[in-house]
Amino acid sequence: MYLRLNNLSKHFAARDGGSVVRAVDQVSIDIARGQFVTLLGPSGCGKTTTLRLIAGFEFPTGGEIILDGVLINEQPPNRRDMAMVFQSYAIFPHLNVFENIAYGLRIKKLAERDLRAKVGQVLELTELTGLENRAPNQLSGGQQQRVALARALVMEPKVLLFDEPLSNLDAKLRVQMRGEIRRIQQDLGITSVYVTHDQDEAMVLSDLIVVMHQGKIQQAGSAVEIYRRPVNRFVADFIGRANFIPVEVVARDGVGWRVRVHESELQVPASATDALRPGMPALLLARPESVHVHRTPPAGGTYFAGELLRTAYLGSIAEYEVRVAGQLMAAVLNNPRDEDLLPVHAPVYVELLRDNLFLLPAGEG
Repeated sequence: MYLRLNNLSKHFAARDGGSVVRAVDQVSIDIARGQFVTLLGPSGCGKTTTLRLIAGFEFPTGGEIILDGVLINEQPPNRRDMAMVFQSYAIFPHLNVFENIAYGLRIKKLAERDLRAKVGQVLELTELTGLENRAPNQLSGGQQQRVALARALVMEPKVLLFDEPLSNLDAKLRVQMRGEIRRIQQDLGITSVYVTHDQDEAMVLSDLIVVMHQGKIQQAGSAVEIYRRPVNRFVADFIGRANFIPVEVVARDGVGWRVRVHESELQVPASATDALRPGMPALLLARPESVHVHRTPPAGGTYFAGELLRTAYLGSIAEYEVRVAGQLMAAVLNNPRDEDLLPVHAPVYVELLRDNLFLLPAGEG
């Protein structure tokens, strides 16, 4: 592997002086050359500390950081051949765009001709050509972020690090910039580690998503694996929206699992664990798009009677909130028509799409 974190840990003394906070706890990740890896999780989960350990801004309590076959635990940041794109941009207000991007190359005393060639290439790559003489206060937020990205790229680092770089941008610009970041990263084939708490960013950008909680890795996988086959309730709840329906395991057969829910039986094709047994409690994961709401009982299959509590029309989708046997369930309908917008308090019938269901162990995560 190109970049390997092996049982990486970072402990801090707690404020009470008598205990230890395990900010990063035995984290192991293998990152291939050219891979885009996102560390995803809520505030305080350890993702930013992990990034700072990789960058050399913090030194590990235990474990190893290996880059291209070399142990770099004790190396200072300026010797790690990495570059960081910060949340706050951190561009110099007294320098124009060209000089901001060229700053690191001037520190390295690169020849002026080579410097101008490299900066010109990066300006073109980040679509900043023509803005070379602008001051930072003459740039939009998106342009400032491009300058910060260009300044990191021009150094041609082995690893590019991102510390929540889009969190200060408005929603529309975030969508645009994450597409640009992914395009540039793929064009260059540069190994990247990205920190965010935004699940959409993680799913759009990443080859590998690493979900963290309380300093530990909960699951690492592709966007499809994390969303469709989460290992526990925490991951399922953090990635996308989810309905968790208490069920009882009835049996396992060649197709998957049979569970009892609301006095009916359902077939569930897959589970996060093979350790379930008949009679055990479990949680049925049903994403809102897998919950269909009908005016009349659907033909065939299993359905549940309920009451519609809320309807929200959002243009491309309609969101419903339904109460079934005392439990609230969220449903989403794509491309709704006028007649699909059911009135509040209407009796409805809820159908779960069997092939999209997933069984989780109860009481985990």
